[in-house]
Formats: sequence, structure tokens, C-alpha cells
Amino acid sequence: MADSASNTDTSESDAADLKLARAAHRTLEPLHIVAYFAPEPGERYAALGIKGGMRGYFASRSAALGRVPAEVVVSTFYNFAPSLVAQAIPSVWEVTTPEAVQEARYAGIDAAYRRMLGDDVVESDAMAEAAALAREATTVLRIEGRPLYAAHASLPWPDDAHLQLFHAQTLLREHRGDGHIAALVLAGLDPLDALLTYLAHGQGMNEAMTRATRGWSDPEWEAAVVRARKRGLIDDEGAFTPAGAAQRESIEWQTDGAAAAPYRHLGSERTERLRELARPWARKVSHDMFGAPA
Repeated sequence: MADSASNTDTSESDAADLKLARAAHRTLEPLHIVAYFAPEPGERYAALGIKGGMRGYFASRSAALGRVPAEVVVSTFYNFAPSLVAQAIPSVWEVTTPEAVQEARYAGIDAAYRRMLGDDVVESDAMAEAAALAREATTVLRIEGRPLYAAHASLPWPDDAHLQLFHAQTLLREHRGDGHIAALVLAGLDPLDALLTYLAHGQGMNEAMTRATRGWSDPEWEAAVVRARKRGLIDDEGAFTPAGAAQRESIEWQTDGAAAAPYRHLGSERTERLRELARPWARKVSHDMFGAPA
């Protein structure tokens, strides 16, 4: 009986850790995607000569990898069409350097945070506390099997608290992303399969935005839809079948499990404190970028 109770307690504890990992990611993620949706970073990439389409996105997110071929970016970003990546990588490095893009990225984040949150928040004790908590969370992350995280983890920490918070969240989300890709691969989902089942999941971007930003051709997309239907993952309306829903839920929990270590390290009390501090800032930047409720 004692062994049975112990196993139940462990299972409940693990489930709580996974829920906390998912909740922390959702709270903190808007503070990272400022890098891609606020105008200030993009303006600084353009000043370096990176103009047109999603070239700034691919340059800024992959700069930590250095001057790698397009295939490395395709591999680590996963759900973008190789032809779209090839429009940016490696040609962006003909007009600037990864180091210059990294500097522009931080300068853009600094300007965006100050505009959206205000200098008082950026320079506050609360920001310093949040940065310290987020940075502490990253101390248990491991690089093995996490190439995009490892690249960003090799970068020096910035001095200012708000940029430390941004860098910490970058590490946490790229670490999570590497784990998510592993779960997708193990589930036998290629990049287009992953996109279709994510759309069926009903979270994130809609189909029009996904197709516009991921670069897949109409024939490629339509062929993937046929494959997903034949595999019994989606129905004729593009909605989940029971099997597709079960597979996606398994993938999401695997992702949470692979991302739980930093929040387990912080513990529930300090993780909730980090969320409490970051929540109003995340809502403010989401409202500014997307018009979401503040």
C-alpha cells in the first residue's frame, strides 16, 4: 500500500510540474516575441541592410548559430519551407554579420520595451527581481540535443535587467522548442504535418497567417492535407479526429515534460512569483502588438 501511495504522489507531482511549465511558457512568451512583432528590432535590421519579407526574422533568430547554411536553419526552425529560409540564409550575411544582428536585436528590444512598458518599469526593482528569477531558472538547462538553445546559451548575458529577462526567456523558449521538435519527430510528424495538427489544435495563428508566413506552396500544403486525412489525424473539415487529438495532447505533454526542469528548480512559489511579475508586462506588449486585451 505504501508503494502505491508513493507512486500516486509522484504522478500528481509530475503532472503539477508539467502544468506549471506550460503556464510559465504562456505567461512569458510575449516578452520574447517582441523581437519579431514589435517594429523597433525590424527597423534596426533594416538599417543593417536586411530588408524584405522575413529576412530579419531568420537573421535575428539564427544569428546565434553563426554563418551556417540554410539547411541548419531549416532543421532547427523546423516548420518553415526550405525555399523560404533560402531567401534569407545565407545571403543576409553578405550585407552584415551575426554579431551586428545580435547587437541590433538587443538595441531593438531595449527600445521596444521602453516604449511599451516605460522607463519606470524597465528600470524598476520588480524588473530586476523578475530577471533574477528567470536567469536562475536557466541555470539547470542542458545543451545536449538542444542545438538552437545551445547557440543562444553560448552568448554573453547582457547587463541591463530587462535585457537579461529577455535573454532568459529566449533561452527558456528555445530550449522548449528544441524539445518540441524532438516530440514531433518521434511522433512521425514532418513540418507540414506539425502545422496542420497545430491548426487543428485551435491555438496560435490561423490558417491564412500560417500559410502566409511559413512559405509552403499550395500543392505542398494540399498534399499534406491528404496525407493527414489518410493517417486519420484530421477530418474533411481539417478538425482533429480522436486519434489526432490524442496524438497532439501527447506531444504537448512531452514538450512540457522536457521543459519542466527550470520551473521544478525554481519551485512553484518562485515560478508563480515570476509569472505574477511578468504577467502585466506580457499583457501590455501583447495589447500593443496584436490588440489583445491588456
